[in-house]
Amino acid sequence: MKTVLLLLSAFLLAGCQLNPLVSPSSNNNNYQTNPSPTMTPVTTPTATPSPEISSATAIFKTSLGDITIELYPKSAPKTVANFIGLAKGTREWIDPKTGQKVSDKSLYSGTIFHRVIPDFMIQGGDPLGSGMGGPGYKFADEFDPNLNFSEPYMLAMANSGANTNGSQFFITVAPTTWLNNKHTIFGKVTSGQAVVDRIATTKTLPGDKPVIDIVLTGIEITEK
Repeated sequence: MKTVLLLLSAFLLAGCQLNPLVSPSSNNNNYQTNPSPTMTPVTTPTATPSPEISSATAIFKTSLGDITIELYPKSAPKTVANFIGLAKGTREWIDPKTGQKVSDKSLYSGTIFHRVIPDFMIQGGDPLGSGMGGPGYKFADEFDPNLNFSEPYMLAMANSGANTNGSQFFITVAPTTWLNNKHTIFGKVTSGQAVVDRIATTKTLPGDKPVIDIVLTGIEITEK
């Protein structure tokens, strides 16, 4: 009897350990914008973001076409500076594959859109390509009361809870107002919406990962 109880207890404990922390879902479904990272937190790299800018544009060069995004440095200055720094390779980050500091290299070049959900969003920015990676640091949310998810094609930070932003981002493909004040909005698609839609409707594996990798080959940044 004791053996049976011990086995049952071990089974229940294992089951509990498999339940990840969740972040905002796709409406009432069990979709996560980003699962909780499993990596051990590391020290924030010492490199500083780009200087303050008044306006900026990012062109996502993907294997399915270009997506042009207007960034919002006035509404989310730290988020935009972090994104630009990682995109241009001017912000130091820690490679989760090696644990080594990386400088003068874009975090985003060569990454994939690792999670796509029709009528919700497409997600990328993970150097591991699994949804569990990041730049080796976290930073605070930035919420502008004039920005919300009432329209599609908003660019926002994925997270695993409040103030856990890193490098992962997502682009919505529909109004997602339940995400308001939970994810930092820092841009909006101005061209290439059809490319976003095509990525969102691509065939996926369990876990919402595309069957064929959709690669972000690079991001071109224009600052003013």
